[in-house]
Amino acid sequence: MTAGLRRRWTSARSLRFRVTALVLLVVALALVVIGVAVDLSLDAQLRRDQQSRLDDRAARAGLLVASGTTGVPLVDAVDGQGIRAVLLDASGRRVVGPTDDLGPPGRPPGPGAGPDRGRPDRPSRDLARTVGVPDGTRLVLTVERGESDAVLARLRVVMVGVGALGLGAVAVALLAVVRVALRPLDDMTALANDIAAGDRGRRLHPERTDTELGRTAAAFDGMLDALETAQVRAEDAAAEARRSEIRTRRFLSDAAHELRTPVTGVQTLAESLVRHPDADLARRERIATTLVRETRRAGALVADMLELARIEDGAPLERREIDLAELAAAEAERTALLAPSLTVEVVGPPTRALGDPSRIAQILANLLENARRHGPADGTVRIEVSSGDTAVLDVVDEGPGIPPAERERVFDRLVRLDDARTRDAGGAGLGLPIARALARAHGGELRAVDSERGARLRLTLPPAP
Repeated sequence: MTAGLRRRWTSARSLRFRVTALVLLVVALALVVIGVAVDLSLDAQLRRDQQSRLDDRAARAGLLVASGTTGVPLVDAVDGQGIRAVLLDASGRRVVGPTDDLGPPGRPPGPGAGPDRGRPDRPSRDLARTVGVPDGTRLVLTVERGESDAVLARLRVVMVGVGALGLGAVAVALLAVVRVALRPLDDMTALANDIAAGDRGRRLHPERTDTELGRTAAAFDGMLDALETAQVRAEDAAAEARRSEIRTRRFLSDAAHELRTPVTGVQTLAESLVRHPDADLARRERIATTLVRETRRAGALVADMLELARIEDGAPLERREIDLAELAAAEAERTALLAPSLTVEVVGPPTRALGDPSRIAQILANLLENARRHGPADGTVRIEVSSGDTAVLDVVDEGPGIPPAERERVFDRLVRLDDARTRDAGGAGLGLPIARALARAHGGELRAVDSERGARLRLTLPPAP
């Protein structure tokens, strides 16, 4: 039952109303406790004062009796100022004193009569004193409770009125304070609505983060930043996936186009051999030589494609300290044997780098092959080696160069610039993509940079530790 009431209470009321109501309830309970404590304390204090007055008046009556005062003079001397005096005979009949609120004749005032009527639980000895008189009578002194009861009644009225006014003032103040205190929650609600509407750049930016609401607002901003970052990453990943899909489709289309020529040539040459089995020996040798050339061309293209796929899948590298200048000299010598009319120069001091010697040699071979294809047959290719934060190797040829707009495209798969080479004279267009993939696998980079003449391809590698 209590749980059901609590659920109905929390579901049907706002947080602002519940906080205000609970605080008002606590304040009202505190006022009630304070009022009861004040009432009991004042009542106890009044009783102590009355008892003290009774004791003083009884002492005074005793002195008067000792001096021989009796009868009416004795009663008149001690009666008044909230103390009532009655002189009774031995049988309890009134001899001198007022007759109201004293009960029936012959009965002394006690808990059921006089000022204690209606309060039978209060002992009469607390508010009554008896003084014996030598003539056989006795003087009874009692307290008039009407005055103290009136004081308590007025106090209770004042406390109730002040408490009600105080509760009203507290309620008004609470509404204002709670509204200000819960304003960050309203800001969060407005921000959430704006974000849902599409304004995702807004944030709360709390001035203080050492409070509960401040920490909540800071966490809210952090959550939005994380969501926005995740969304940006997801969008970038989706865009990269789309670009990758486009590149893959273009690659497959280009590969199919590239393979179509040698495969068609192989098929044509094979059919020629089958159709003309009695052709002269020289013709058959020319057909066979061309057939071998086309077969090698198709095999080289397939091998390059498989090599690039292995590198991008993370081919293992045997990293160790190498000398770029030494590797460059070895590749220059190999190129001179393949193209005797081409001059290859190596310039630069010994430069230590970290890498796989065979893979770095493969990069150099692809760069030198690219320079040989682009430059004149009797030209010069220059290899410049230097060191700094990274190990740097530049390959510079004397060809037409690479336009700035094409410097990234030349590293795409199966790309050949029309003004640089023809389909018949050029390769498959995988040399530079393979070289860049190997450079990045080493933690380095390969890119085309500005050059006064020809093309300048720059390889950077991590330096040796």
